[in-house]
Amino acid sequence: MIILKTINEIVKGNSNDIYLIAEAGVNHDGSIDNAKKLIEEAASAGADAIKFQSYKAGKLASKNSPSYWDLSKQPITSQYELFTKYDSFGAPEYIELAEHAKKVGIDFMSTPFDLDAAEFLNDLMPAFKIASADLTNHPFLKKLANYNKPLILSTGASTIGEIESAVRVIEEAGNKNIALLHCVLSYPTQHEDAHLNMIKHIKTVFPQYTVGYSDHTFPDDSMVSLTTAALLGAKIIEKHFTLDKTLKGNDHFHSMDPSDVRTFINNMNKILPLLGKNYKEPLEAEKNAIKFARRSLVANVHISKGEEITEEMITWKRPGTGISPIDYDKVIGRLARVDIKEDDILTWDMI
Repeated sequence: MIILKTINEIVKGNSNDIYLIAEAGVNHDGSIDNAKKLIEEAASAGADAIKFQSYKAGKLASKNSPSYWDLSKQPITSQYELFTKYDSFGAPEYIELAEHAKKVGIDFMSTPFDLDAAEFLNDLMPAFKIASADLTNHPFLKKLANYNKPLILSTGASTIGEIESAVRVIEEAGNKNIALLHCVLSYPTQHEDAHLNMIKHIKTVFPQYTVGYSDHTFPDDSMVSLTTAALLGAKIIEKHFTLDKTLKGNDHFHSMDPSDVRTFINNMNKILPLLGKNYKEPLEAEKNAIKFARRSLVANVHISKGEEITEEMITWKRPGTGISPIDYDKVIGRLARVDIKEDDILTWDMI
């Protein structure tokens, strides 16, 4: 697809293209075959990266951690209980999945939720994607920064001050390859809660860093939320990915599927060429219009040689090959050097 670029180029700001992450998360439902199928379908649809989540329930949540998601879609009320359902993969499985991703031609990523996961994932990924919930986990951010890979940091439920603190921790560790993703930490995010204009705010406050968007809204047929985010300046876009939105489970219901990926990419392939330059100047395609659609000063009557030119004697007509109306005041009061016929286009050698 024409928007394909390496994540390193995107994070460093060396590309104006879009990098799409298909967030498989734990939508493999504990099956390595399902995970491989997700990789294959994401690659086939045109995503730039497939991403999973690497955690062990006992390291991520206490047994007393309550839910914070829509219980009508996911009825489990304990974070620990939910994470236990999906934490069966370890280093061997992720190594196998990374190799499979390389085989089918898509970047492999997995968000680490603990230091052990970060250690074995480091050699498998081009960048670390950090969850919103770890934005205030400064010791963890420092450890990840020390791997000297690009860090893609979601900013859900955070203040600008908290983002600034997180960025400072990463920078002080010697890593300035940072991307900041607007995100709403609500599953699912209602459209009125998406607040995509926050992308522009983050971009204004952190102009030195690439900005993006991690989406949790319900996908629509036109992929409006992702497309709008891209138009607002998001260069990295992440959304949960599934092969079947009707499946029961943690994230299937608000995920995009391969058809949605293709829709978004089709949108971008049409829209990005339309955006073009971000500064105003005449274009090559406009040269003929400049010459023939603009106006020149034209004799309104016959003007005899030596006659002083008055306002009544001239008008303005197409084409724009003569004296521009910009210079109207410079022409008034001058003398005609030659006889000028009615409807002649005035040129400087005539006056």
